[in-house]
Amino acid sequence: MHTAFPLLWSAGGTGDAGHSATILIELGIVLLVLGALGRVAQWWGLPTIPLYLLGGLVMGQGGFIPIDAGEDFIAVGAQIGVVLLLLLLGLEYSPQDLRTGLRSTWKAGLLDLVLNGAPGFALGILLGWSPTASLLLAGVTYISSSGIIARLLDDLGRVGNRETPVILSLLVMEDIVMAVFLPLVAVLLVGASVAEGAIAAAVAIGAVAVAFVVAFRLSAVVSKAVHSRSRELLLLTTLGLTFVVAGFAEAVQVSAAVGAFLLGLTLSGQVADEVRGLLPPLRDVFGGFFFVFFGLQIDPATLVPVFIPALGLAIVTAGTKLATGYSAARTAGVGQAGRWRAGLSLIPRGEFSIVIAGLGVSAGLQENIGPLAAAYVLILAVTGSIAMRLASKIRIARTAP
Repeated sequence: MHTAFPLLWSAGGTGDAGHSATILIELGIVLLVLGALGRVAQWWGLPTIPLYLLGGLVMGQGGFIPIDAGEDFIAVGAQIGVVLLLLLLGLEYSPQDLRTGLRSTWKAGLLDLVLNGAPGFALGILLGWSPTASLLLAGVTYISSSGIIARLLDDLGRVGNRETPVILSLLVMEDIVMAVFLPLVAVLLVGASVAEGAIAAAVAIGAVAVAFVVAFRLSAVVSKAVHSRSRELLLLTTLGLTFVVAGFAEAVQVSAAVGAFLLGLTLSGQVADEVRGLLPPLRDVFGGFFFVFFGLQIDPATLVPVFIPALGLAIVTAGTKLATGYSAARTAGVGQAGRWRAGLSLIPRGEFSIVIAGLGVSAGLQENIGPLAAAYVLILAVTGSIAMRLASKIRIARTAP
């Protein structure tokens, strides 16, 4: 008992108790900073995400308020935040909504892959990187941030907009592409056989297919099993199932976020309504951890040498994402204002881009891929969040026939 709770049962200042005290103090500082930044965002009428990211930058490596002891807890909290963001977003839609969206946007999904992956690969080659490192940079520039986009769609009240299913369909298609991309890249990095990479990719795609079948065919069965008249039991069961599904998705090289999103699609009816009322406070707290943790991983000193190429790449791929979303929304029959909102909403990059760059850093593939990806993602996470805010105000006047 004393070992499990050293802070409560040991004398202050001894090893474990001192470390626990430091963790609690640092977590308290993080939460207070989030609260202060959230108030500033409300005062200025800005989304909170860019300020949370910059707050993490200030508290991270080379920042003014270094957070070390509590970083592991914040890392877990960040993962929980992304999972809850996508679970709640999935609860807003039915499997039929997603199926319709995927049917209407698959061509735009292919355009997305070409337009947004090519600039990253081309820059890598121009910088003299190896083809494998350039391929990783293509992955960094290709995939949008599900976490940031999901949070802002909810914050800005755009979940019910006509263009939102188009945005979600493209995000799900990107995650499916990652289910193939990540195992194949892992093969290139460790020198495994092509057969091993193909097996890993097949397992990932199979897991996504099973999740779709469950969402489309067994929604009522799963919802009935989860439902409870007790809010406590409903919350415990939903969170437990969410983390199991997200963990399994992560284990088979599918993102935890897409696993949580598909579970959200599966839950329906009264269960979905009640869970939507219970989870937002948890989502907001842990979602804040996600954005702060992203900033904590960036050392400001490493951003300066790569800022110019990162800025150029950000400008190009912001334009290509805008074109992707606009085209997809137009194909889906969305009005002109919605097309612009869809395009601007795909600009933010985030968690997955950092994960992809981290593979190259861990393998010692290219020393600049980490800082370049960090600068690139920070630029587009901040400017993309602001662009989504501005996009919500777009109103295109009707033209005469």
